[in-house]
Amino acid sequence: MKFFVDTADINEIKELAATGLINGVTTNPSLIKKSGKEFIPLIEEICDIVSGPVSAEVASTDYETMIKEANKLKDIAENVAIKVPLTEDGLKVCKELSDGGTMVNVTLCFSAGQAILAAKAGASFISPFVGRLDDISSDGMNLIADIVTIYDNYPNFDTEILVASIRNPMHIIESAKMGADIATCPANVIKQLYKHPLTDAGLDAFVKDWAATGQSIL
Repeated sequence: MKFFVDTADINEIKELAATGLINGVTTNPSLIKKSGKEFIPLIEEICDIVSGPVSAEVASTDYETMIKEANKLKDIAENVAIKVPLTEDGLKVCKELSDGGTMVNVTLCFSAGQAILAAKAGASFISPFVGRLDDISSDGMNLIADIVTIYDNYPNFDTEILVASIRNPMHIIESAKMGADIATCPANVIKQLYKHPLTDAGLDAFVKDWAATGQSIL
């Protein structure tokens, strides 16, 4: 499974990129607003840090303006993935861009039927939002299972399942068990994967025992 970090915070991106554990970055208008930075220079900076896909989202909802915005964004760097909404116009933009060799991330997916349409439109990535489904008392992970099953039935579908709106480590683990391709997560959720009380307790015991030997490796 690949990990993308879902943030527009340069410091978070640099810190995680240094670990070698992340494969890309996803952004959205809300994250750009939170960063307080200018959109295009920020995407340029992220693309200089991360060699994998960096999702930059169009701001409009009509086809004509979306395609103009997309054409401007894709010129920022070769690893920019254009993020479009899962609407009729969004999928029209997806088809045109993907036919031309541009990576497209189709976002705001909440049903398996929508995921089928995105794959047929040639999306590089489909972003089902598990956390937001959980918020309305639906089971977001059931959607991931359905999309994995459907895509596996059709080898000609090249779309990668990018699990989004991840709220906790179990969303990541369950997605991996189901065979989803990518998890995009806030930095703090990725860091939670490191944590286990038995790891902490074991390390503490090892450190104390080593100190008691009076030895030094260096």
